This record gives sequence, structure tokens and C-alpha cells, in this order.
Amino acid sequence: MSQGATARLPLRARLGLTQPPDRRRRFAKRPASRRPTMLKATAQRTGNLAHRIRIRQHELAADEPLDAGGDDSAPNPQELLAASLASCTAITIEMYAKRKGWDLGPVAVDVEYTPAERGCQTRFELVLRLPEDLTEEQVDRLRVIAAKCPVHRTLDGEVAFEERVEIAARA
Repeated sequence: MSQGATARLPLRARLGLTQPPDRRRRFAKRPASRRPTMLKATAQRTGNLAHRIRIRQHELAADEPLDAGGDDSAPNPQELLAASLASCTAITIEMYAKRKGWDLGPVAVDVEYTPAERGCQTRFELVLRLPEDLTEEQVDRLRVIAAKCPVHRTLDGEVAFEERVEIAARA
């Protein structure tokens, strides 16, 4: 191989490195506008099993149903997960259609799932309810775009948890 051809190879290949670079280093090199956003939600107990959840300037609630020992004052966390996937999918396809200049009209996304036992796969069932006047090509494209919503990608990807405990005085 000529010296010019070698210079066109990525630096990692020229150095004989085959492993991809560490993700943290890749993100550090991206401009701030393209780095992954750290999202934060805080749940604080307000009653029996009920919790107030703060996300930026918004508040919502979570509770367990009566048969699980809660007061059924709000959706349970599993239902909020289904709601996250349904709303993210709907917003993603609506944003895409808007960019394409497509008038979607009423759109609905139903999500059903049964939480899996530890070590088993969780299966989500998504139903996109789209207007009947869309072309087959539009429907196919929206189906592909639906799977690209951030919540779908998060659930479909590799997940790691970093947990810690902080001791606080009782209020």
C-alpha cells in the first residue's frame, strides 16, 4: 500500500487499533449542541405509595393501584413507561410528517406491554392509528420513523444503571 493510501485510512486503523473508541471520549469531542442530553426526573413521596414527580418545571404523579397497596391516585410507573413510549412515538411521527409537509390529521399510538420477569424479554405492542388517506409509501415511512423515537431507541438499546445511596435527615 502506498504512503498516500495509508494516510487516507482512519488514524485508529493506521495504528492497528481495532476496538472502537470509548463512548465518553467520542461524546467529549462532539460540539455541545450534539452531545446527548442528561435528562432528570425526581420522585418524592406524597402519601401511602403516591409520589410527585418533578421534571424541569412540570409535575406529574405516580401511584400504585389499590390491589398493589396504593391509593390509585395516579398511573403506576409501568403505565407511565407505556405513556412515554406512546407519546414519544406519536410526537416523532408528527414531527417527521410536518417536516415533509404531510397533513396527518388525527394520529394515535396505543402501547401495551406486560412487564417481564427478571431475565426475560419484555415485549411491547405498538399500534399506530393513522388517517386512511395516506399513501402506502407514507404509511411505510411513518412505520420506520416510529421505531426511531428516542424512547423506543432507549428501550431497544443496551441499558446500564449506575446507582448510589445518599443518606438524608428526615424532614
